[in-house]
Amino acid sequence: MSRQASRAADGKLVGELFTLTYGALVTQLIKDYEQDEDVNKQLDKIGYNIGIRLIEDFLSRSGVTRCYDFRETADVIAKVGFKMYLNVVPVISNWSPSGDEFSLVFDSNPLVEFVELPDNHSNLEYSSILCGAIRGALEMVQMEVQTRFVHDVLKGDNVTELRVKFIKRLTDALPAGEE
Repeated sequence: MSRQASRAADGKLVGELFTLTYGALVTQLIKDYEQDEDVNKQLDKIGYNIGIRLIEDFLSRSGVTRCYDFRETADVIAKVGFKMYLNVVPVISNWSPSGDEFSLVFDSNPLVEFVELPDNHSNLEYSSILCGAIRGALEMVQMEVQTRFVHDVLKGDNVTELRVKFIKRLTDALPAGEE
């Protein structure tokens, strides 16, 4: 098997393993934190930490170079990032008139296969790890963004929709006295 085919198989295997174990992680967080809002914060934090570490792997394996605008960044997130790690390609839609916000619409979210939210956890944002991962990865390439779920199939919607809003370009901070 070629090295590239082997990497693709490895990526798919890692994605499937992550999907299979994600439910156990969420279940444990629910036991530990009890309140849905606290679980959501923890899932976002875990995703953020994954994103800041994942970006190096992404950049080295994908061959993607610098994105010159937010639309190009959206394309890379959807068509390369999600395909590489979760084997899905969300549709990019609902651009804001100013071009600083868009939606990622998932017809199928692999994290929610075989998942049903209990009635007493209606505020749980089960896939919020994705929001954190996007924020963390983009922060490492000097972009501050906000991410949030607008629609979720686990809550009865037809699709899962995640909004990404550009806040500002980050600059490397130099220690005081250095220029």
